[in-house]
Amino acid sequence: MATFKAIRIDKAEKGTSVALTQFDEAELMDGDVTVAVEWSTVNYKDGLAVTGKAPVVRRFPMIAGIDLAGTVTQSSHPDWKAGDKVICNGWGMGETHLGAYAEKARVKGDWLVRLPEGLSARDAMAIGTAGYTAMLSVLALEKHGLTPKDGPVVVTGAAGGVGSVAIALLSKLGYHVIASTGRMSEADYLKDLGAAEVIDRAELSGPAKPLAKERWAGGIDSVGSTTLANLLSMTKYRGAIAACGL
Repeated sequence: MATFKAIRIDKAEKGTSVALTQFDEAELMDGDVTVAVEWSTVNYKDGLAVTGKAPVVRRFPMIAGIDLAGTVTQSSHPDWKAGDKVICNGWGMGETHLGAYAEKARVKGDWLVRLPEGLSARDAMAIGTAGYTAMLSVLALEKHGLTPKDGPVVVTGAAGGVGSVAIALLSKLGYHVIASTGRMSEADYLKDLGAAEVIDRAELSGPAKPLAKERWAGGIDSVGSTTLANLLSMTKYRGAIAACGL
């Protein structure tokens, strides 16, 4: 069988070992579509998996990478044929299913979406899982009925991938965006994205009160824990928080 380059994670005596190596195609997992991977992204989970800082990987060997864009090379799935441009995001890739940090991936055709016309594989991964998550969060707020006239919205983890895209999207839609970050040195960057205000995350990291002073009509939280508790306690009546950092 053929081999291909991949970032392989193996179980070690203490933790895990990681190497860029040749991966045997015979070790690929079940799937009805094989994709030549062209681009992926670096997400928080990928960082944890590659560094071994947290037990993200659930099987070994593993190939890291939770999303990809590429071209179908083989398919027995009715929706896909060789040459199709596709995107795959999530589905346990990099955790329970061999992921995207490789020249080749085998996945289930039902996991794939077609790359939109006019968008390159590189463009798709520049948006990546972070941008996809941010847009889903904005859509969730809109589904709740939130509009710019309802008042300010807050974005936590503002300088991260989800936060950065969320700020740009919300600002473009006309919202007054309050950016919460632990990196106040990035304040100018956040304002360039469209944030009207930048606050230190310390304001939201203390013990949360059941009800605090109302500060915003809604928000997007990519942090979770105490930060989310504080956000909720400061949200206006009938407001909404899209929580994606749990």
